[in-house]
Amino acid sequence: MKENKKVQLKGQLRLYMQWPAIMALFLVAVNIWIYKLDRRAGTLMFIFLLIYIVMVGILYLYSKSVIMKDLVEFAAQYGIVQNTLLRELSVPYAILLEDGKAIWMNDKFEEIFGRKPKGEAYVSKYIPELNKNIFPKEEDEIVEMDVYYENREYKAVLRRVSVAGFSETEQLMELPEEREYFIAVYLNDVTELNVCKKENEEQRLVAGLIYIDNYDEVINSVEEVRQSLLMALVDRKINQYIARVDGIVKKLENDKYFIAIKKQYFKKLEQDKFSLLEDVKSVNIGNGIPATLSIGLGLSNSAYSQSYNYARVAIDLALARGGDQAVIKDCSGITYYGGKREQTSKNTRVKARVKAEALREFITVKEHILVMGHKLTDVDSFGAAVGIYRAAAALEKKAHIIINEVSASLRPLYEVYANDPAYPEDLFLNSQQAIDMADADTMVVVVDTNRPQMTECEELLRMTRTIVVLDHHRQSSDNIDNALLSYIEPYASSACEMVAEVLQYIVDDIKIPNIEASSLYAGIMIDTNNFMNRTGVRTFEAAAFLRRCGADITLVRKMFRDDMDAYRAKAEIISSAEVYEDKFAIARGTGLAIESPTIIGAQAANELLDISQIKASFVLTEYNGKIYISARSIDEVNVQIIMERLGGGGHMNAAGAQLLDVNMDQAVEKLQEVIHDMVEGGDI
Repeated sequence: MKENKKVQLKGQLRLYMQWPAIMALFLVAVNIWIYKLDRRAGTLMFIFLLIYIVMVGILYLYSKSVIMKDLVEFAAQYGIVQNTLLRELSVPYAILLEDGKAIWMNDKFEEIFGRKPKGEAYVSKYIPELNKNIFPKEEDEIVEMDVYYENREYKAVLRRVSVAGFSETEQLMELPEEREYFIAVYLNDVTELNVCKKENEEQRLVAGLIYIDNYDEVINSVEEVRQSLLMALVDRKINQYIARVDGIVKKLENDKYFIAIKKQYFKKLEQDKFSLLEDVKSVNIGNGIPATLSIGLGLSNSAYSQSYNYARVAIDLALARGGDQAVIKDCSGITYYGGKREQTSKNTRVKARVKAEALREFITVKEHILVMGHKLTDVDSFGAAVGIYRAAAALEKKAHIIINEVSASLRPLYEVYANDPAYPEDLFLNSQQAIDMADADTMVVVVDTNRPQMTECEELLRMTRTIVVLDHHRQSSDNIDNALLSYIEPYASSACEMVAEVLQYIVDDIKIPNIEASSLYAGIMIDTNNFMNRTGVRTFEAAAFLRRCGADITLVRKMFRDDMDAYRAKAEIISSAEVYEDKFAIARGTGLAIESPTIIGAQAANELLDISQIKASFVLTEYNGKIYISARSIDEVNVQIIMERLGGGGHMNAAGAQLLDVNMDQAVEKLQEVIHDMVEGGDI
């Protein structure tokens, strides 16, 4: 009897069984009320009520035992059905212990492994990724990952299932109290889904633009009767190249083409490093200048219109970097190919005049003009900044030049201005002073760099809206993208050359003091290595303009002579040079007891090019806890793309980079590794 008393119904079922008794109580109350109204009716109802109570009691006592029996049978059958459903579930499912040992798995899970796991097998034996190191650590945590087994791809989902109190009720297995949980693993076969996704992705169209960089120069280099033939041959090269990858070409203008190709074929173009760039150069019917192309391709996962916008950004970047290269822009970044040939300088000054007029408009409407170059300001950056100062003065505006650190090579020229009473005391500012001065009516002019992190005060670029950039370095992906006016000409020899041209259009008959003209002239001279590198017609025209303004070349030469310690340091660097792969000179500058070793390193790199058989030189110097690399070449090697691999940039013939957290030996090894990889890959 005691055992029977313990077996009781619970919940809604117990309430359901108690309803007849509740109704009996209600009917008793109604019977009493009716009896008070009419005794005969109350007596008659009492007899029926008594019969109802007896029948309900008999049925309750009988049906309770029957219901309990049926419930037990249902529970047993439900457990069997539930276990069958779990085992025959179409989703592979397993239960693991905290160490990865499988204690139960359904049929589908076993089928994946060909029914190999037996007993307490470790799943990581078959799928190494499913090990205890990646198991979820919290109860609500879900771990999802892609795994592979026998050429099939699966999406694995792991959950932590708590079984607190399991050891108290389970007699066959005991778990430590702190480990009373299981790991539930689901495997979803996504092989076919991923194949469909891949096929769909490869069918997407890639938009592209192809521009002929030097169309006018190439056309003018041949006779008029051959011009149409020359362009027909270029068209044929482009059409044949795109047709090989099942693409389409639409000629927009004489020198502009729109292309569309499938993404799967685009990878083929990457693999052959866009050989079209070299194929077009082979077209020669008497033209003295080979045609060069710029290619811009855009890949977007969202919309085709976005792909076209990416292509426009890519082609603009290719042109800004000097042309003769392919630039690919997608959601993850920008990739460059080619760029091995120096861009042909254009003799027309139309662009310089247009930019000068726009600069004049900006200067006239702003109250404060702040000019800054790159960190460790050199003579070119300083001279260009002085030129912008003169442009502002000619328009009756006051400009300030931002310099935080004056190098030893720049100090003689800097002190001329600092000690001259004709120039205001606040001509030169440091970064903090410039930040304090900046307001909504401030204009920032950046010269000799187009990368935000290389400027003297990067914070100014975020504080002001009116930003002007004048630079002769090739653009990279991290350029100053919020400039209202950007004048970047990679073919220019120096920033001073560009500023000298701009000054001629700021005001009529501009008067430039002798020392300022000498500063601009010095910038051109230093960046061209005494007019031996990267000089064009416009370089000499700019130098002639500065000479007419009173530039003193004797003063410039005397001012930038090396002292004995610097000359010895340069000789020490050159004597340490080693030849790598028979054509690259690599020299080190360590322990140099001079104030500006990076300047001496750049000079040493220039002199190393005078050695026969050397195609490029690299000088590494230690300064302020960093390794500075100065890279130089004459014409056969593009040192810019080498330096870009190391996080730097520059020109095809002159570039540099800065390496952090490495010593000299590690830096040399890193440089050699990049050079080796690029030579093997055909990039240089």
